[in-house]
Amino acid sequence: MNTPTAPRYAGLDGLRAVAVLLVVLYHLFPTWFLNSGFVGVDAFFVISGFLITSLLLRERAATGRIALGAFWARRARRLVPALVAVVTICASAAWLIGGDVLLGVGRQVLGAATFSYNWLAIAGGSTYFSAGEPELFRNLWSLAVEEQFYLVWPLLLPVLLLARRRGLRVGAALVLAACSAAWAFGVVAGGGLTRAYYGTDTHAFGLLIGVALAFALDRTAGRTEGGSTGALTMDASPRPVRRGPAVSTTALTAVGGVAALAGLVAVACLPGGATVFPAVPLLASILTAAVVAAAVSTDSPVGRALDLAPLRWIGERSYGIYLWHWPVVVLLTIAVTGTMVDTAIPIGLGIAALIVTVAAAAASYRLLEQPVRRLGVGGALRALRARLASNPVRRFGAITLVAAAALGTVGTAAAVAAAPTVSSSEAVVQAGLDALAEASAAPAPAGGASAPAEGGAPEAGGPRGASGGDT
Repeated sequence: MNTPTAPRYAGLDGLRAVAVLLVVLYHLFPTWFLNSGFVGVDAFFVISGFLITSLLLRERAATGRIALGAFWARRARRLVPALVAVVTICASAAWLIGGDVLLGVGRQVLGAATFSYNWLAIAGGSTYFSAGEPELFRNLWSLAVEEQFYLVWPLLLPVLLLARRRGLRVGAALVLAACSAAWAFGVVAGGGLTRAYYGTDTHAFGLLIGVALAFALDRTAGRTEGGSTGALTMDASPRPVRRGPAVSTTALTAVGGVAALAGLVAVACLPGGATVFPAVPLLASILTAAVVAAAVSTDSPVGRALDLAPLRWIGERSYGIYLWHWPVVVLLTIAVTGTMVDTAIPIGLGIAALIVTVAAAAASYRLLEQPVRRLGVGGALRALRARLASNPVRRFGAITLVAAAALGTVGTAAAVAAAPTVSSSEAVVQAGLDALAEASAAPAPAGGASAPAEGGAPEAGGPRGASGGDT
């Protein structure tokens, strides 16, 4: 039996747009008002947990089983094409620029390829909250967390489905979310902020809150497997029109959804940065769940408002926008200013990075993501071969795509090979220390005479040289 198509909920693409805008504006314009705009990632986690669990529940209700291979293949078709484009193109650009931007790029490419970026970043001692560190693909940590969730959650879901009552399933998911948040608080209290922020176990509470919401809105709990497909709020049969209290309920849902959305934006403006984790991301996750619940309810005005065409357009491309924005701003900053990303990115540079990001995400969505999702990898390759044998215009486009893929692969390999082992500032400091050590180890002049001016230069000038290199 064919796997049911994924349900579409009005408003969730618009909510994705809000989430990605929070993150992008936080990174590109760090001195603006979005002091905690990184909570947009937590909003994404809640949406992902809700949608993936809803899809799996719907499939199980329709077919009596979950086809794990097909599920993972769909996830790969959704995630991999844009990721490959971002990594190869940006790594190649970094190779052309050279210098500190290549630092650790081999580890980063490995993390991107294996969806383990967060754990490799923890092992490498990097941190999300330090803007000056030259880490080209830092934003891929969240993609790793989501992909690890996609890998493990379908295996654990049947265990929770042993509970026939919906309330027990919701409770179990909320307990897991609370355990994740409590563990994060404990790790932060022990001085492990980076470990807590990047860790899948300590940052899974948003995904699990989304899972709990999917269970709460599920209509298949307690039904016979293979029965009705009336999962969630997607019932096919028309509902009778209610009057009086139903209108009040709709109005209250709308007011609650709008208030939760406003609360999410307000939370993204809170000051504190690293000091607010995990409290503020946890609050943002709860507010996002409230917005999702209001948006997907029947005839929801919140869902219709979030489903406006501009928001829906951004939301459909939000994955690509998220992937591109950080490498683009890092590369543009180095190319234009000669320095790494700082807390005061020039506004013109931020606007340029935003334009390049949206253009790259739109091209990736049209040329890579949609063809692969619609046709599969094999079908997309056959379509590419057909374009190569078509008219000159289509052939030129296909040749350009193939050439870009080949150059990106070569450029990525060259970037990994050329990556320095230490940053330029560390190299200057080490050179100064080596010069001092060499000068102190040199034998004193015969008869105790003063050293010649040339001999004294390293000893006197070494520290200044090291300091000047750091500046």
